[in-house]
Amino acid sequence: MEIIKKLWNKSWEKYFQLYKVFGISEKLLLSIIFSILTGISAQLYIKLPFTPVPITGQTFSVLLSGILLGKNFGSLSQIFYFIGGISGIGWFYGGGTGILRPTTGYIIGFIFASYIAGYFSERKNKVLGMVLATITIYICGIIFLKFFIDKEFKDLVFIGILPFIPFDIIKAVLAGLIAENLSNLKIIQKENR
Repeated sequence: MEIIKKLWNKSWEKYFQLYKVFGISEKLLLSIIFSILTGISAQLYIKLPFTPVPITGQTFSVLLSGILLGKNFGSLSQIFYFIGGISGIGWFYGGGTGILRPTTGYIIGFIFASYIAGYFSERKNKVLGMVLATITIYICGIIFLKFFIDKEFKDLVFIGILPFIPFDIIKAVLAGLIAENLSNLKIIQKENR
């Protein structure tokens, strides 16, 4: 276990050393990579019988993009994801494309969520950032969902937010653990200089 932990720490240490010297083209490439990761995580989904919104792995990728790429390039990765999906790349959940989908509001929320996660991560308050980012995804999601399902606000909360909270807590904790590990590495790097 100690060997895995050392390899893990060494990998992130190298990542941050590289990221500091990356130019705009490298950061753009990372944004594209994170848009692809978001697309891959969209294919990990569970359909629920009472809602057109599935449980996916996307929230994890979105939060991580903000934490690892910062507010600007993290949100850019989600802009790439959104534009790619509405332009015909089949990387929305289930291989879907297009803008007229019940889940489009959530995908638009990813852009803002990644920015928020990155913003608060840069200010050393990752937990608040992840909470606000997730709430942003929910709000954007149910606003757009209202156009597809004509229900009261409380019903939209029931089918568009509540079922996802336990899973999003798990995804946020995982992203938080990675973020915490990265924060510790930054402290170690400063001490070694």
